Formats: sequence, structure tokens, C-alpha cells
Amino acid sequence: MLFHEIYGSYYHAAAAILKEAVRGKLTGRELQSLVLEHAFGESLMTIPDGLKGERWRLMHKDLSTPLENEPSMPLTTLEKRWMKALLMDPRIRLFDPDMTGLEDVEPLFTPDMTVYYDRYSDGDDYRDPGYVAHFRTILQALRENRDLYISFESLKHAQPKLVLTPYYLEYSEKDDRFRLVAADRKRRWTVNLSRINECAFAYENRNARLKAAETETVVFELEDRRNALERVLLHFSHLEKETMRLDERRYRVTLKYDRHDTPEMVIRILSFGSAIRVAEPESFIGLIKERIEKQKRLAAFSQDITE
Repeated sequence: MLFHEIYGSYYHAAAAILKEAVRGKLTGRELQSLVLEHAFGESLMTIPDGLKGERWRLMHKDLSTPLENEPSMPLTTLEKRWMKALLMDPRIRLFDPDMTGLEDVEPLFTPDMTVYYDRYSDGDDYRDPGYVAHFRTILQALRENRDLYISFESLKHAQPKLVLTPYYLEYSEKDDRFRLVAADRKRRWTVNLSRINECAFAYENRNARLKAAETETVVFELEDRRNALERVLLHFSHLEKETMRLDERRYRVTLKYDRHDTPEMVIRILSFGSAIRVAEPESFIGLIKERIEKQKRLAAFSQDITE
């Protein structure tokens, strides 16, 4: 759990807070700031209470600590070997990770030891220099909010040349391919990176208004039974969200998502059943009702056929 990419964040947040407490410089405001910097927004409901409430026996209520030395979290040899193994994956190497300190570490396993099932064998060539260059150009454009000039071969063998606003990169495990999701002023595009012939920065800056127009918000109330809060937050961990506690068991969650993913969002929210009640907008509530009515009709139709 210490080395987990998600749960490990809680340990790093606690370590950063305790370092400041050992130095005698910790304030309530800084405690909250460190939680947001190292963990997640909803962690404000657990980490401060766990530390200040003396439940973890690491800090007193006055924000002092019985620790004499600052906590450190050095990597074990096993963790280094596991990290080296992951960084040898050609997909991860596309992101140009820093391997400093792992030069003499033997990997726990190598990519050729992994056997994939139910996956196409003609995936992207992640070692191709041109592919790597295009991937990193797109990655830089996403980080710097820049538009791209892209030429690619379509399925109909046309070669459109476009200036696109990149939204995100997505990976298909079944196809073993990366795709760029982007848009111009007329439509949304999904482009396989292996089909890109040219990729460069455009002179135009990212059109923020276009991206904002593609964003929708849904607000729902959540009753935390059977660990529903944790399941919801993990399920929607990739989305921008805000969580507000209403009482001991109820929470109000605001999610922002891509407008094109609305049908999928309806299905995903319905999968949590009565634990979630959508509060707004009315248009989304209408879609929820339509989906439920459709399911009722299908269930009745199936029953008629059976009888």
C-alpha cells in the first residue's frame, strides 16, 4: 500500500505534514494545503481528523508531534526492482520517465515475460522513432495548452491536414493502441497515433472556450452505505470533482465530464442504484428517467416472450 500509485499518496501526505510538525511550523491552514498537494480533495475529510484526533497517535491536537526526527520513506530494493520493471515497458517509456538511481538495479521482470490474452497482435510500434516523436509532441501540447497541426491517413485512405485542439490521449488495451481525442471548430476527432504522418505545434493557441463548451456537470447526493463513497470516488477518479459532506452518511458530489460521454455517465451513475440520487441538472435527471423507463419496457417485453 505504501507504494500504491493511489493509496500511497495518503502516506506521502501524512509524511509531509509530520515533517512540518517536527519543525514546529505546522498550522491548520498549512495542514489542509499539504493534504491537497499530496493527496486528493476528499482526503480533507480523513487525514486531518486522523492526525489531529490522535487516532493515529502521531500528532497532538495542538498540531505538535511526539516524533523527534522527520519521517522519511526510502524505497526498498524490491520497490526499486518493481519500478525498473515498469519503466522498461515501451508504453511507459513514451512518457520519457526519469530512471535516475535505477541504472544498476535488476528489474523484477522484463516485458517479454508478460503474456497477453484477448488482445490484438498488431498494436502500435512504441519503439518507432517517428511514433515516439509524435507522442511526445502531443504530450507537450496537452501540458502547455497548445494546438497541433496534424496530418494523418484516415480509414478511407484520405490524408486530412488539420489544426486541432487536443483534449487527451486514450489507450485501448484490447487494440494495444494510443488514440488522440481532439477537435477543430467543426467536429470532434479520434485519431490513431500510428496513422499520423505529421505532427507539429500550430501557431494558434488552444481555444479554451471550445473546450469549455464540451464540458458538462452533474451533481448528485450520495448515501455512504456499503462503502459507497470510496467506490464512487475510485470509479470517477479520472474526472474533476468536488465532494461536500452533508451529514454523517450523506455527501454531495459534483462531477465534470466530457459532453460526448453523457450516455455512458448515465449508465455508470445508475450502476450505483439507490445509493445515488441525482440533484441537477434537470436535463440529466430526464435522461436518468428515460433510461429507467427503457429498462422497464425491456424487462416487460422479455417477460412477455418468456410467458
